[in-house]
Amino acid sequence: MESPATENDQAQTDNAQTDNARTDGAQTDGAPADEAQTGGARENWRSRRSSAHPRGPGRPGAGRPGYGQLLRTEGAWSFLLPGFLARQPYAMLTISIVLLVQHTTGSFGLAGAVSATAGISMALIAPQSGRLADRFGQGAVLVPQVFLHALTVGALISAALLDAPLWALFATAVPAGATAPQISPMVRARWAARLQGSPLMTTAAAFESVTDEFTFVVGPVLATALCTGVHPAAGLAAEAGVSLVGGLVFAAQRRTQPTPVRRAAAGSGGRDEATGRAPQHADPATSALAVPGARVLVAAVLGIGMVFGGMQVSLTAFTESIGRPGINGVMYGVFAAGNMLAAVAVGAIRWKRGPQARLLTAYPGLVAAAALMALTAQLGPWAVLLGALGMLVGLCVAPCMITCFTLIETLVPAGARTEAFTWLTGAVALGQAAGSTVAGQLADHSGAGAGFLTPLAGTGLALLVLLTFRKALHPAHGGLVAARGLGHRTAVPVD
Repeated sequence: MESPATENDQAQTDNAQTDNARTDGAQTDGAPADEAQTGGARENWRSRRSSAHPRGPGRPGAGRPGYGQLLRTEGAWSFLLPGFLARQPYAMLTISIVLLVQHTTGSFGLAGAVSATAGISMALIAPQSGRLADRFGQGAVLVPQVFLHALTVGALISAALLDAPLWALFATAVPAGATAPQISPMVRARWAARLQGSPLMTTAAAFESVTDEFTFVVGPVLATALCTGVHPAAGLAAEAGVSLVGGLVFAAQRRTQPTPVRRAAAGSGGRDEATGRAPQHADPATSALAVPGARVLVAAVLGIGMVFGGMQVSLTAFTESIGRPGINGVMYGVFAAGNMLAAVAVGAIRWKRGPQARLLTAYPGLVAAAALMALTAQLGPWAVLLGALGMLVGLCVAPCMITCFTLIETLVPAGARTEAFTWLTGAVALGQAAGSTVAGQLADHSGAGAGFLTPLAGTGLALLVLLTFRKALHPAHGGLVAARGLGHRTAVPVD
């Protein structure tokens, strides 16, 4: 047995050889030279490098972050495919309600109001289901939710087709909206759990926005085709059926769901099992909305929701007014396609500016595009021009939406992510509801073109909130955790 002195000398020799070898290869692997000088710092670099570059074919960490690298994240496809199917009904619900109720009552205003009731109910209840998912697990919340949603949508269809009193339409719209499964926030929470601290988080946010916007391309077109070509209730019936099947398949993917807060605290002894550090879980009694920056982002997304709601009803009224109701889904699909194309570009760009600056630059552009479309709609029934301007509005929506979801991840603790994401998606639903109500009333009383003023009003007010409380968008002022988005690395002490 060697003496301690001999063992220490041998260990120093081995470390020196290892350090020399790593120093020689530092330029090849991209490791900082000063971190290669110490074993502890080297391990920190390895950990950060591994989390920022998920495993995939070829050398880990090769190339800059992008969609290909994101999709090679271990376990990603197990929740992406079921999540894509399960989120389709989200884009079908409100437009299907509008088309069914308008068919049975003949009023765009009433149809918008019933749709708004479902949207408001969804916006208020969704964050609570998100908080429950954070605490008890996504599957435990999602399974009963999809069964309840199918039943309540069936009740709404029955009330509309049986010419039930108006109060019955509103009464059934409340639970139909409240039980709508929030798949998109759950998928985003799974990405955040697997990519915590990685530059790929911005790419993931963009990818999810692309997926959401593709949903809004397919969903309204499918719902419109079913309601106009099959039966006025076919859109809602398909929405309920896909929600049930897709939700159950997604809930079955338990391996990739984030660890519930209570289980994480009990099972790791106060330490995150993956990193060995203290986890940044939220107090279960504290809402993610307690974060000042989160409230500002909710206001911003609320304005975007009014764009969606206002466009849906306004385009429906416009195509009816020119005698071409069949192109309604196509025109809304063009708007959503612009949104999707811009989202693809946002995720592919390696941004040098921070997300706060990007949001404050992009949002005024959205307001300007909405103003141009509103002005054009007052001048004449030009379908092609309005379709092109709808694409322009869509191109301006995506950068704002993606940046809001990127920022929320930097502002709230890990244990409140699903709730935080549902606040944003709930704000979209609430804005959609308000937008459809206001646009419907304007279309009924002032003509089809008047409804296009709704997106302008919503985004204008939201921009005012953003500019007034812009300091809250920085984690140091308006968040509970340090920034971890694109361009930000966790500080590592170096001896």
